[in-house]
Amino acid sequence: MNSQSNAMPEASRDSQIGDSQISESRGIAPGAVTAIRPFYWSVRRELWENRSIYIAPLAASAVTLLGYLIATLGFALSTTNMAQRREALEGPYSFAMGVIMGTAFIVSVFYSLEALHGERRDRSILFWKSLPVSDLTTVLSKASIPLVVLPVLSFAIVVATELIMLGLSTLVLLASGLSVARLWTMVFQMWLMLLYHLVTVHVLWYAPIYGWLLLVSGWARRAAFLWAVLPWLAIGAVEKIAFNTWHFAAMLGYRFEGGPEAIPGVDSFFDPMTQLTPGRFLSSPGLWIGLVVAVAFLAAAVRLRRCQGPI
Repeated sequence: MNSQSNAMPEASRDSQIGDSQISESRGIAPGAVTAIRPFYWSVRRELWENRSIYIAPLAASAVTLLGYLIATLGFALSTTNMAQRREALEGPYSFAMGVIMGTAFIVSVFYSLEALHGERRDRSILFWKSLPVSDLTTVLSKASIPLVVLPVLSFAIVVATELIMLGLSTLVLLASGLSVARLWTMVFQMWLMLLYHLVTVHVLWYAPIYGWLLLVSGWARRAAFLWAVLPWLAIGAVEKIAFNTWHFAAMLGYRFEGGPEAIPGVDSFFDPMTQLTPGRFLSSPGLWIGLVVAVAFLAAAVRLRRCQGPI
């Protein structure tokens, strides 16, 4: 027994020394490695437990590719009008991007509503609280899924999907004697616009929405979706009845529409530089107010998880 008890501290000490040597060789403070590792494994746990995070966007990509394959081998090759053939090959790109991004947004909403509620409902919160992982790390790891993981993952899936579409349409255009320069330029400009849109809207502008959903997820005992929606509907109804105005509803609509960086029209993808306005976005009061509100919601969610037990 004594030899085993002595061996365990020595092994732990060796592990700590190994981590310290690795972090020093990489120029990272040992304390930073200790703080990052629980967060990293917490994010990995979310991916293991919630496969819809990557399965749903992949399924949307597969459906999009199937539809584009039918369009490419069907209408595009059946028509003898070269202008219609080009339009059939170039048109679905923005639609494919919208389908995958819309799917990722829906997954983000329902994941946020389930993130803290699910572990209380299945009583696994007692197990996770027994691990040396703080409530702050747990909540931040869950918030990173809609704010970081899903935007990055959906962007990668969009690029991979449209690369396959680009290869198919390039073959058809070349076989038809048409130029592919316009198509390639359009697609790369769309990716640039998508990346900018993800950072500004889906990460920064929607942060208070995901913060509110996580807060409700940690508070509601049941029907988290109703508790997330009904208070805002009630406030809007009271304002309409009492003052005959829609200011609160307009504010919510402004938040969901994307604010100053709302989704541009399809034609703007041919000239994306006119849509990249980071100065206008960063100077928007709604951005900074929303980020402050998001931080407040996440802080409240951390406090709730600290005191909440299983349902």
